[in-house]
This record gives sequence, structure tokens and C-alpha cells, in this order.
Amino acid sequence: MDAVSKAIVEQLQQDGRRPYAAIGKAVGLSEAAVRQRVQKLLDQGVMQIVAVTDPLTVGFHRQAMVGINVEGDIEPVAEALAALDEVEYVVVTAGSFDLLVEIVCEDDDHLLEVINKRIRALPGVRSTESFVYLKLRKQTYTWGTR
Repeated sequence: MDAVSKAIVEQLQQDGRRPYAAIGKAVGLSEAAVRQRVQKLLDQGVMQIVAVTDPLTVGFHRQAMVGINVEGDIEPVAEALAALDEVEYVVVTAGSFDLLVEIVCEDDDHLLEVINKRIRALPGVRSTESFVYLKLRKQTYTWGTR
């Protein structure tokens, strides 16, 4: 990815609704050239443009990070977790846990059902440890590009 594409990504990280003309002015391209580059970045999976919500305001009152230890191959468990609607992301880690997953649920009963009936029931899951979110203090998507 060249410097201009990185600059376009950074512009969109600041405001995903920023007009292509404004981005073009900031990075020295025409509106049409920015539109083409953005489409290419989307097609290549480099970025997504999405609406990020506060889960509490749209009916999801319980979030948690779950650390998971696995027996055997981690990949099939990671794939199964990634397929769950409530799972926001799956990270393969080195350290106390083999996997970390973030879960967004409607309430405590929903969280219990996901952890107990769906995650712990997966073949290969040896143990879990849940970290329930009490308050989200910071969440950002503006880390830029390197």
C-alpha cells in the first residue's frame, strides 16, 4: 500500500463519511481517483467502512472478554468461535490463554447461554475464564497506518 492509499485510510478512520472530494483535496487526488482507490481497498479487504455503535444503546447490555484454553489444534476452535454471531473478534494468543474472544450479548442470561452451551461445548475447549465489562472507557479505530 503506497503513501497516498495510507493517507486515504487515515482520512476515513477520522470520519468514515468524509466526502471523496474532501479526501482528494487532503491527499492531492481527484474525487474520481479517491473513489477508485477506496473501492480497491475495500475489494482487497484492506478496510471496511461500517457504522460503529455503542452496544448499550442498541440493546446489548452485556459484553465480556473470554479467555479460552484449548486441547490440541487451536484453529478448528478459533473457526467455530468466529462463526458465532455474538463473537466480535477472535485472537490467537501466546500466554495464559490460547484464544481471546469478545462477546456482545443482550443480558446475563444470554451471556451464560453463549459461554456455557456454545463455547464450552465446542470440541477441544478445555477451560474458559470470563471478564465481564463493567464500563467501556475507550474504544478507538484511529490508529492510523504504518
